[in-house]
Amino acid sequence: MSSWRPRLLLLLACAVLAACRPAADPATPPVETVEVASPEEGGAVSTAPLTDEDMPEAALPEAGLEAVDWSPMTLSDGTASLGCELDYANAGDGTVLTEFDRDALREAMSTCAERGVFRLRFRGRVTQEFTQLMQRLAVVADELAINKRVLDIDSSGGMVEEALRAGDVIAESRWTIWVRDGAVCHSSCVFVLAGGDTRLIGGRVGIHRIIRMSSSASTRAELNRELRAVYGRVRDYLERNGAAVAVADLMMAVPNRSLRILTPDELKLYGLDGVNPAQDDLDRLRLMRKCGQDFVNRRDAYVRAFDTTCNAPDRDVEQLAACGLELRGKFGFPDAQCPSESPLSEFDLVGQMTAAADIASRLRILGVPGVDPQSAADPRPTEPTPTRRRERASPASAAEAANGAAPPRPPSDETAAGDETLIETGETAETAEPVEPDTER
Repeated sequence: MSSWRPRLLLLLACAVLAACRPAADPATPPVETVEVASPEEGGAVSTAPLTDEDMPEAALPEAGLEAVDWSPMTLSDGTASLGCELDYANAGDGTVLTEFDRDALREAMSTCAERGVFRLRFRGRVTQEFTQLMQRLAVVADELAINKRVLDIDSSGGMVEEALRAGDVIAESRWTIWVRDGAVCHSSCVFVLAGGDTRLIGGRVGIHRIIRMSSSASTRAELNRELRAVYGRVRDYLERNGAAVAVADLMMAVPNRSLRILTPDELKLYGLDGVNPAQDDLDRLRLMRKCGQDFVNRRDAYVRAFDTTCNAPDRDVEQLAACGLELRGKFGFPDAQCPSESPLSEFDLVGQMTAAADIASRLRILGVPGVDPQSAADPRPTEPTPTRRRERASPASAAEAANGAAPPRPPSDETAAGDETLIETGETAETAEPVEPDTER
């Protein structure tokens, strides 16, 4: 009996300690976001007049204000292709750009002028050359009156400062950004993504801590002082481009040898997916003056319906577009008065709406009960489209079913050439190789 007494005392001591522990915190409830019928009906509407004295000084983008440098350049850390077609699965990525002077770019883009849309497929690192390319393309697109511009990007990141400059160029020159299925947008590429008017994401987006390769710091305090200055610029950039400044804080907690892969919910939460909130505010004011309140109400209803029915994490860019094209007819788009301002109008310009909508109709890509736009706005009446739940298939499969023959499938995209090799570890991916020197990520 005596041999059991020490064990009994030990068990009693453990029980007492367990009873004294504080109760475990309840699980953090998921973030809930609900839609409103109209932003004007919410409780955050400002109408008071403002003077220059009322508005504090804000950090302004630098790249949009500087003269474009037309000196000879090459793309040593990437490849760029330019085409007038948005259907990359069947039409490919266009012509590879090898010359970047004004005349060469004008010649390459002139064939897209009649359609009014072009797509740049870029694979590589974000460097000064990438920023210069975006500046030059924006200038030539303005000269040719090509107002619909798509950046189809696949990048593992690069220079932070160049990503901010390129993102400001993109923001000022109105680009849609794609991260197609199989592509990535990691590290500083996320800042480029933030600058787009609309972001369609089928690939993976990841972030990690910025590294100061040119730092002279020898203590944590010195390094932190430098990083605070860099992150201050990042926060200013995110704020003026409608993304959550919390992205910068989240980056600080992820070692630069790892990647925090953002979930679809996080991309929406941080303002990195879908319509850019900052640009949406500007567009609302402009569209109300040009197209009227009814147009704006229908556009808002469409955006909400797109996010609900089309923007699923298992769909690539091609499926997102096909779904959106079919959905918008229920809201009276394209609008007769403002066709170019209608959602996904770039597809109208290249004459692909009918084909893409037919693909969506054949496959029932929506796969969900039809959305009733009348409950959110008062769009033009249209015949309801019956929906049936079927297995989702790719647009290439739809073309095969429609034409009776399988079209050639595009080559699968590999991860953009860069300095990161990913090893999956759940929500965080490890980078097997160290960050290249002289790179501020």
